[in-house]
Amino acid sequence: MATIELLAQVDSLRARRRPFVVATVVRAQRPTSAKPGDCALVLPDGTMEGFVGGGCAESTVRLQGIRLLHTGQSALLRIVPEAGPVEKVEQGVVTVGNPCLSGGALEIFLEAQLPPALVVVFGDTPVARALVTIGRVLGYDIRTGGEIPEDAEAVIIASHGRDEEAELRAAVAADIGYIALIASRRRGALLLDSLDIDPGRVHTPAGLDIGARGPGEIAISVYAEFIATRRRAAAPALSLVPEPPEAPDPVCGMPVLITQDSVQLPYAGRRYYFCGSGCRQAFAGEPERYLPDG
Repeated sequence: MATIELLAQVDSLRARRRPFVVATVVRAQRPTSAKPGDCALVLPDGTMEGFVGGGCAESTVRLQGIRLLHTGQSALLRIVPEAGPVEKVEQGVVTVGNPCLSGGALEIFLEAQLPPALVVVFGDTPVARALVTIGRVLGYDIRTGGEIPEDAEAVIIASHGRDEEAELRAAVAADIGYIALIASRRRGALLLDSLDIDPGRVHTPAGLDIGARGPGEIAISVYAEFIATRRRAAAPALSLVPEPPEAPDPVCGMPVLITQDSVQLPYAGRRYYFCGSGCRQAFAGEPERYLPDG
């Protein structure tokens, strides 16, 4: 089960807008050291907190978890004993054959937790207030005014003439993906021209043309445009975690995530990575046996 410390870490990661994966054992077939309900967190640097099985299972969970953080998806991971390393992916289920397992099997649900889109709304107008309310209903991380965080995905300016110049300059300088200015077509064009801002960088009039009337409908049209723009662009969440570097275990052939915490051993001027301590001990005892030219 998830411990109090693990739940506190989840809250801390969410507050800091850090991506992570929750790994939960949903089925365990003997002999395995894990049991249903055991949980662990996989962090972007490959470290793990919690328990979902022994060293070999942990290595597989770490690797698959980081892969999911890179794609932003979740999956059911099945770890089964196989004579050689085998991996199958089908309809959200990843089956990994681990030749190091002594028997049994594990099914672990890996749930990728990515921070919600961060949207900064400028202004204290009816439209600005509607943008805040509806944005929070949509699950976005809504900030009002102030400095623009570096990971903001959208800046919406609904201040109706107050401080718009500074807000536009700041949004463009921060290279925000979606910048919206609530203004008429004529006023918006004149303002961008006076600031020498490329009209292609700012959506004004903001929002999709759905015949919106009133603050609430205008806010909905703006978020509809943001969603459409966001879908066409590369998903921002995917850039939060680089593609994981991997190396094959020279003993069993399992792919292993290369991190400082991975089981490893230097030999003959090169560093080798292992799924667990058993493979490392086997390699250390007879390294030439497992080298390509050995």
